[in-house]
Order: sequence, then C-alpha cells, then structure tokens
Amino acid sequence: MRPHDDFSSEPCAAGCGAPHRGGTARLPAWVVAAFAAPCMPIAALGLPISLYLPQFYASDMGLGLGAVGTVFMLARIWDVITDPMIGIVSDRYPSRWGHRRHWLVIATPLICLATYFLFLPRAPVSPSYLLGWLLLLYLGWTMFTIPHLSWGAELSDDYHERSRVHGFREGAEIIGIPLVLAAPAVIESIGGPEMDANRVAAMGLFIIVLLPIAMLISIGLVKERPATPQPRLSLQVAVRTIAGNRPLRRLVAADAISGSSGAAVGALFLYVATHRWGLGNSASLLMLIYFIAGLGFVPLVLKMSYRFGKQRTLVGCCAFYVVGPPLALIVPTGNLAAAAALMILLGVNVGGAGVLFRSIMADVADLDELESGQKRTGLLYSFLALTRKAGSAFAVGATFWALQLIGFQPGTSNSILVTRNLTSLFVIAPVVGNLAVILIMWRFPLGMGAHAAIQRQLHERRINTATADDVAPAAAD
Repeated sequence: MRPHDDFSSEPCAAGCGAPHRGGTARLPAWVVAAFAAPCMPIAALGLPISLYLPQFYASDMGLGLGAVGTVFMLARIWDVITDPMIGIVSDRYPSRWGHRRHWLVIATPLICLATYFLFLPRAPVSPSYLLGWLLLLYLGWTMFTIPHLSWGAELSDDYHERSRVHGFREGAEIIGIPLVLAAPAVIESIGGPEMDANRVAAMGLFIIVLLPIAMLISIGLVKERPATPQPRLSLQVAVRTIAGNRPLRRLVAADAISGSSGAAVGALFLYVATHRWGLGNSASLLMLIYFIAGLGFVPLVLKMSYRFGKQRTLVGCCAFYVVGPPLALIVPTGNLAAAAALMILLGVNVGGAGVLFRSIMADVADLDELESGQKRTGLLYSFLALTRKAGSAFAVGATFWALQLIGFQPGTSNSILVTRNLTSLFVIAPVVGNLAVILIMWRFPLGMGAHAAIQRQLHERRINTATADDVAPAAAD
C-alpha cells in the first residue's frame, strides 16, 4: 500500500474502482480510513475529559465541584489564544510535508505527557496541578485537531465527498469511545475501593499507547495537496471578510450551542445513571451501548445528507434530539434494559451533528476563499473548535454550579426533590440547545446549489491565475 498522493480535481485513474461525483475523484476508502485513524484516540481523550475527569477530581481527588468547574472553565480561556494562532500559522507556514501533517507529529508527545499526569495523578493534588496539565493538554489537542480538521476539508472539493470524509472521522471517533470505555466497564463489573481511579488510569494508558500509532499511520499513508502561495491581506480586509461572512457566523453559533448542550449532558450522565437510575456500576456499559448505536447510524446520516442536503439533515438530527431526552424522566430505577433502550435511541444522533457541522464548515471555507482570495481553512476551523470547546467548558462549569445550587451531593444519598431536579437538568440542556440550533440553521444560506456556484467561480479564478502566470514570463521574453 503506497501513500495516496493524487488529489487532483480530475476523475480517478482507470482501475480505481470508485464512482465519481461532479467530476471530482472519490477518495479510496483506505485513504480516508488512514486519515481518520487518529480520531479514535482523540475521541477517547475527549470523552473522559467531559465525563470522568471532572467527577474524579471533584470527588476522589477532593477538589470539590466548584473548584473543578472553575478550573475547567479557566483552562478553556487558553484556547481563545491558541486556537486562532494555530489555525493562522498552519495556513500560512507550510513545512516540506505540507501545511498540516507536521503539527500532528509535534502535538502527539505533548498530549501523551499531559494525559499521563492527568489520568494517573498521585494524591494529594491542588487546583493548580489540574489547571497546569489541562493547559498543556489543551494546547496539544489544539495543535492536533485543527490541522487535522483542515487537512480533511482539503482532501476533496466535492460537496458530498466532504461529508464522506467527515463521516469517516466521526465513525473513527465513535469507534474510539467504545474502545476506551471497554476497560472501565470491566473495572466497574469488578468494583473495589479504587474503582474510579483505576478506570481513569485505564483510559489514560489507552490514549498514550494508541495515539502515536494512529498518528504514524495517518501521516505515513496520506499525503497533502501541494501548498500554493497565498496572497497577503491587510488586517482590515482579513477581519472584514471574516466578520461579513454570514454563514460562518450562523454555523459557529449553532455549533457552540450544540457543543454546550452535549457537554452538559455528558457532565450529568454519571450522576443521573447513579442517583436517578440506580445504575452507577453499569454507567460505562450504558455509554458503550450509546456509542455503538451511534456508529451504526452514521451511514444513514450521510445518505440523508446526499438526498436532502446537509442543512436539512442537520435540522432533522436536532429535532430528533429534542424529542428523545425527556424519556429519561420515565426510566424506572434499577431497570438496565429501559436505560439501555433510551441510550440506543439517543445514540442514533451521536454522530450526525458532528459530521454535518464539520462538512458544512469546509463549504464555508470555500466561500471565504472566494471573497478574500486567500485559503484560510485552518483559521475557520479554529473558530469551530474554539466555540465548541468554550461552550463545552462553560457548560461543565455552569452545570457544576447548578448542581451546587440545587443542593446535589455526589457520593451521598440525595432527596427525591434534588434527584428530580438533577434529571430535569439532564433533559432541559439538550432540548433547549437543539431547539436553538434548529432556529439558527433553518434557513442556512449555503446549500448544495450555492456551493456548486462557488466552486465554479473558484475554478475559473484558478484557471485565469494560471494563465496569467504563464503569459507573464512569455511577455518578459
């Protein structure tokens, strides 16, 4: 198997065996799979950060709900600086490998080091310990994910092929989550006084082992398109084209709200499973069921987007997530089958929104290139990453503060009223969040037809630029 290095806009060479859309080559499945491989450990890292680490440091490490919520919010402020910085630098300054791949190599050891100290801490720890290693972890995560997302957007110019690329990414992320949850599920079935510490440590070791392997597979087998010189823009023009990009503003706002509601659900899930459903020892099993169900529905979401378009499919996914979460209120205590059925139902949507938001951003980046004359994929994806992470951090902090306000106490028995309020928080966050996303994306202006027109104009511009470059030396002679 050789590295894939033919990413021209022409159809595949004979023998590729791949159907084509709109004159653009369909990427071989092994290429897209190799590109998506690092998403497994990266997703395996994201889940415990929102689901396990806050509770672990609040309870087992003794930092308390308020302190942990504040630390996670403060750590995300760091992303306000690092996300746009990495996006801009990866756009402007390529290496001999291209714009994106070398960042994955630099980021991997930073992530592994921070993961070791966060997931295998030695008590006692302080809030500054948690904050310091979170800052390093988030820096490495930014250096990895933004170039990787930008690289994915640049693998193909085709409207539907981009959804396929991000469908592979989302599928790899969903696969990574059950894998990282397998060890905690076994540990929970065994139990013991160190159960929480052992399951967090198992997840950390999984990430430390898998991430370097997946990174090497990706950069070794998949090449980037050749870097093209970028025109310099004045700060005024650069800011004006970004600020005036209406689809960008709407997409970023919708993604931030979607990420916030999802993070709130993740932060509350362990508490709901333990204190409302009485299934704390089966929490990781329930999450496994949730993500395995989600994996099976990613192809369905892709097919729907091919037929109805990305925007309509996204609205449909959000509408489904408005209807499902209220069923958490009627799950009988101790009934694993009912809780599992609800997780399967909710899992239908786990991959849909992520695939569609990221694929739509690639189309928005084309619009930005048409208006600015500069390819700023990394910068635009940094906005998407920044708002989602900031929204998630805000959600974790606000959720923990809300738990304090309702009088919830982790690790102890809570009153019926407190437990009922806990479950209400679990339901309200996704319902309100997804209703807001539906309102924002209902008349999103960048659909399939509009994107096709943008691609035609970009193609004509590139032809004219190439012709001018050829004529200039001839005229000089």
